Amino acid sequence: MAKLRRTAGAALADDASLRLRAAWLYHGFGRTQTEVAEQLGIGRSTVIRLLEEARQRGEVKITIEDRLPDLAELSLGLERALGLDEAIVVPSPAEAAGTARAVGLALGRLLSEAVTDGMTIGVGWGRTLTAALESFSPPKRAGVKVMSLMGGAVETQFTNPFEFAWRLATALQAECFLFPAPLVVDSAETRTRLMADRCIDRLTSLAGSLDLAVVSAGGLAERSGSLVRQLITEAEASELLRHGCVADIMCNFIDAKGKPVAHPINGRVMSVGVETLTAAHHKVLASGGRDRAAAILAVVRGIGVNTLVTDEQAARAILDLT
Repeated sequence: MAKLRRTAGAALADDASLRLRAAWLYHGFGRTQTEVAEQLGIGRSTVIRLLEEARQRGEVKITIEDRLPDLAELSLGLERALGLDEAIVVPSPAEAAGTARAVGLALGRLLSEAVTDGMTIGVGWGRTLTAALESFSPPKRAGVKVMSLMGGAVETQFTNPFEFAWRLATALQAECFLFPAPLVVDSAETRTRLMADRCIDRLTSLAGSLDLAVVSAGGLAERSGSLVRQLITEAEASELLRHGCVADIMCNFIDAKGKPVAHPINGRVMSVGVETLTAAHHKVLASGGRDRAAAILAVVRGIGVNTLVTDEQAARAILDLT
């Protein structure tokens, strides 16, 4: 899998999570500085600065000391268990309602460092992705394209699929491509007709060669807080659950193996399919909460996630499922 590299800079040495991971890999697991750099997607000189900063702060003695040593172990455990390039695990907030924001802030910091000139970025939707905008502060980039990978919600209480793509593109001063269609249409025939539209066909072609895909995972069983439950009926939700649906990714409903479930609604969704996402050069999944562990695991299996951003409770629950 391809590594998602960060831009080097002094700010990285101030990232306690990255500093701790470097220290664990180097001192705890006996990796070379070059191997640490490759695993973390940074330069060897940055690894040296991180290790020196950890030593100066007294975090590395005979053992590695930090307020949150378990997070580094959880990150490495997820990488091994799921075959990830990188797992970023943040502390779970005291209130579950704060999980999306906590994970989103970590995602924003990651994207600030990882977006480079000339990238084509495809994005999904959700509270977690929207929260990433609070901490997204990239340096000036040139030639970046940002596209929404799904249609828009006509009516929503929380957020709209177009919102994250538009605001991310604005922050990057990038070209923005929106998906000009409702997210869920009335029939498979309507979807087929709309997908053949010249503008949408251009978008789906662009989605087939993404440098970076940034998505979240929804748990269909969640009644409160599930955005997708606003777009389908209770009868449809019950039928999907009976068909083995455990998650949705951009309103594509999938089972525990990450495969689309055999239900007519999957033929009515205006978004790129799971198979298109698998072709992206690097896939970032940001989602948290213990109740979404099965959904996160299903999406990892379905699209071959490279980087997972999640919280401690979800990480533990995911490892229990593997």
